[in-house]
Amino acid sequence: MTSFMTLALHRAAISGRACTLALGLMAPAALAPALAQETVEQFYKGRKIDIVIGFSVGGGYDAYARILARHMGEHIPGKPSMIPRNMTGAGSRIAAGFVHSVAAKDGTVMGIVDQSMPLEQALDPAAMKFDSREFNWIGNVVADNNIVATWHTSPVKTIEDAKKIEATMGATGYNTSSQYPTVLNQMIGTKFKVIMGYPGGAEVNLAMERGEVQGRGSNSWASYKGTKGDWVRDGKVIILAQVGLKRAEDLPNVPLLQELATNEQDRAAMRLLSAPTAIGRPFFAPPGVPADRVKALRAAFDATMKDKNFLDEAQRLNLDVNPVSGEDLQKIVADIVDAPAEAKKRLSDVLALVEREKTK
Repeated sequence: MTSFMTLALHRAAISGRACTLALGLMAPAALAPALAQETVEQFYKGRKIDIVIGFSVGGGYDAYARILARHMGEHIPGKPSMIPRNMTGAGSRIAAGFVHSVAAKDGTVMGIVDQSMPLEQALDPAAMKFDSREFNWIGNVVADNNIVATWHTSPVKTIEDAKKIEATMGATGYNTSSQYPTVLNQMIGTKFKVIMGYPGGAEVNLAMERGEVQGRGSNSWASYKGTKGDWVRDGKVIILAQVGLKRAEDLPNVPLLQELATNEQDRAAMRLLSAPTAIGRPFFAPPGVPADRVKALRAAFDATMKDKNFLDEAQRLNLDVNPVSGEDLQKIVADIVDAPAEAKKRLSDVLALVEREKTK
């Protein structure tokens, strides 16, 4: 991570000096036509686009980023290559901050981070170093419910069990993986013990297999089916609850988070917590990218979602595809950040416990 960030900063500094020199040497009248003549295709021809992945190799976010990288470039004018780069840390917030504030703002960098980032901003704006509404959201490959699950060797097989028996739940940071168990503890009385600090979902999965933790605080249902299909088939993960606005068609008997609430105030807070599932596996570009390049990236994303080669590979990898466009994603993010104050206050009070645990 350090070498990649250092290289990016170094390249940005060199680029900035070069641009300053070039601008100083060119007369304004000559400069404007030169910039205006460069089309999106001319800009991207021979270039590459880095996709900064906020989690480690092997998890769901990583899987979706890598399959997108193999296909989306074919639909961008100029056909740039796309290079996945993993940048772990702070539940993917390091990657988000890098894309927002450090990465080039020219359309040669995209990111994918945890879907709960807009919700974190809604609940505690002062804790965020940037505004997630400022990103240029490119699209989400799969709108899918998240899952709270335990390993098959755990004595906790149901939510009712979790109210009686403590279960350790692996988490990657201050995100859905720690938030869901904490909300369940505070609102319905479960006894989950959250263990934070894993760099990615792959490490949490390994910890479950080794018996270091008894469950995983959050993972998308699509990721379980795509990256751990044998676990689903063989009943190695026990699904306790699903997080979304409606039950998944293939999980008709698993309760939704808000269905477990015991009063309307908590139900509203749980619905707010569930809303980011529509964000799914989200791709975005930094603020300040020229509008024509954002438009081209969004169009390329939409085209990729219909690409037969992409869809065939997704099927082979057991990766669900249920896309949301960049334009719709932009609105969803804004709606979450600007949610009603009452729901935000209740949820914020509960999730503050996660933050206090992190600082112990």
